Amino acid sequence: MARLVAPGRERDPDRRHGTVALVKTPFGELEIADAHAHFFSHNFFRTLAASLKSPEILKEKLPFEFPSEDPAELAARWAAELDRHGVARSVLIASVPGDEESVAAAARAFPERFIPYFMLNPRAPDALERAKRAFRELGLRGVCLFPAMHHFHLWEKDLRPILEVVAEHEGIAFVHCGILKVGVRDKLGLPSPFDIRFANPLDVAGVARSFGTISFVLPHFGCGFFRELLLVASECENVHTDTSSSNSWIEKLPEPMSLKRVFERALAVIGPERILYGSDSSFFPRGFLRDHLEGQLKILAEIGVTPAHAAEIFGGNLTRLAALNKAKERAGHGHPNA
Repeated sequence: MARLVAPGRERDPDRRHGTVALVKTPFGELEIADAHAHFFSHNFFRTLAASLKSPEILKEKLPFEFPSEDPAELAARWAAELDRHGVARSVLIASVPGDEESVAAAARAFPERFIPYFMLNPRAPDALERAKRAFRELGLRGVCLFPAMHHFHLWEKDLRPILEVVAEHEGIAFVHCGILKVGVRDKLGLPSPFDIRFANPLDVAGVARSFGTISFVLPHFGCGFFRELLLVASECENVHTDTSSSNSWIEKLPEPMSLKRVFERALAVIGPERILYGSDSSFFPRGFLRDHLEGQLKILAEIGVTPAHAAEIFGGNLTRLAALNKAKERAGHGHPNA
């Protein structure tokens, strides 16, 4: 998959301000945008270390590159990685609550490359203030909610003020439903008291209807709750899904199903305009998960998806949703560096 620069566009040597990167695919040259990547910042690893009896275990158990304290340096590492694979832009998810500043710094350093999301624990006493600051001051574009991790239902009344902040900024609510595993915690032997009872996509239905200006993204095709995802998305036009990870949840279904069949059903029920390609990339030296991209391109080519629909899934849909969040910035109400 060689990267090609679109004809008629000059390359920006550091790609901070966005040139068009195109990837050769079975559908022709496509601009690729990754809707699901994690930003494992210095603060992310510092938070993990604080949970360990011996912080030295962190480097013993994790064969990762550990970033410097400056998130802009990690952002530059990711920008170079995206260049290497021809990916135009990517969501970056701050992967522990309280790490909003890291992804904000990454987006300031590379404003056309990165779409910053932050993880929020709505049970935390400062959750509402964090949400307000993230959207109003830091210019973040999506909030990531993990009901199974933080033990809440999306429809609870305490969530409403937070969702009102997201709606005010026409933001994205990334809601992880279904099976939840955090590989880093498993490697470190940390407990993961996740409760799948909180993670049913059906919880999203009423909230999505109440907050029509929010784009809800349920990753991994619902991660085991595929039927429920299809039901909710069929009723709520602002509910989307992403294709990220290896989608190993398929192995836990009561009846055999292939990823190809998952795509076929999602395309039939949800439609290509609400499916977002995602890699679930997270750490170095592994970097960008190119094999997921190539595998999904191959599947959709086998299905017979049109080039126009492939362009939506592999980049256009994310770019469109992210643009919604710029509406207030264009009107002069947003963070100038978002």
